[in-house]
Amino acid sequence: MMRKVFLVLLVVLSISIFAKATLYIYNWADYIPEDVIRAFEEKYDCRVVYDTYASNEEMYAKFKAGGGKGYDLIFPSGDYVSIMKKEGMLQKLDLSKIPNFKYLDKDILTKTTYDPNHEYSVPYMIGSTVVIVNRKYVKEYEKSWSIFDREDLRGRMTLLDDMREVLGAALKYLGYSVNTKNPKELEEAKQVVLRWKKNIAKFDASSYADGIVSGEYWVVHGYAENVFQRIPEGEEEYFDFFIPKEGGTLWIDNMVIPKGAKNVDLAYKFINFILEPENAAKIADYLGLPSPNVEARKYMQTEPIYTVEDLKNCEFIEDVGEALELYNKIWLEIIM
Repeated sequence: MMRKVFLVLLVVLSISIFAKATLYIYNWADYIPEDVIRAFEEKYDCRVVYDTYASNEEMYAKFKAGGGKGYDLIFPSGDYVSIMKKEGMLQKLDLSKIPNFKYLDKDILTKTTYDPNHEYSVPYMIGSTVVIVNRKYVKEYEKSWSIFDREDLRGRMTLLDDMREVLGAALKYLGYSVNTKNPKELEEAKQVVLRWKKNIAKFDASSYADGIVSGEYWVVHGYAENVFQRIPEGEEEYFDFFIPKEGGTLWIDNMVIPKGAKNVDLAYKFINFILEPENAAKIADYLGLPSPNVEARKYMQTEPIYTVEDLKNCEFIEDVGEALELYNKIWLEIIM
């Protein structure tokens, strides 16, 4: 009899666990602290399934091929918000369900030209892609994209495996816009990247952070927040994060709800939860980035790696329309 009661209780418990609402998130790796996700699960008595991607192109390709079905929330950068919006891949938002939207910096909101009225997207984080140097091994260097021309560092450097970021770096180095559609300028940028390619270990968007902290790589092109989280306590002085003097790319990553999402109400709750100032501050501290949430800045415990003001010489990556075909062609020629 007791055995039957135990089995019944086990079945009921199993049903209650699996009956919990589940939010399926597709996001960049290491982009939200685990305790923020756990706090959300506890507050709303739900489960979060968190899958990751390494680039916008990877995320977009998955959705384009139909593999994105089932996700309730994704975090594309501005240019991909524009692309996915045009292709009917995103749901329109009801901002009345996101009351914490009011905390977002109005100056930053004016920069969201890819979705000016925020019909489809809510800013999550703002920043620039940077160069990180391990000063244990590289003592002297110019804070310029030209560091990737240094043959003495051959095999100890990486560039992101990201078409727009790498071509954007070369274009800024040459004094051009990261959004140029000029074939001549893009050809020049290709030649610069091919020159850099001789000196790098690889194009990499997944292991560079561990690599530079361990000393496998000495100079990497990447996201400061990914490296910042891995630096052992007491070794911060050995790592220099800089935006090259020529400028770089500027990005806003956004929260969007894809068409076909099953748990839309839970997605709205998550967006609003992320925008609660205390939670937004935890995220900014975790990443070492400036927060687009004005109220959150009052709660931040650490100094960001760079400030919003430091981004003045950077340029947003925008949707280049039909020129994307030329970008793709050039990128294939580079990585082949």
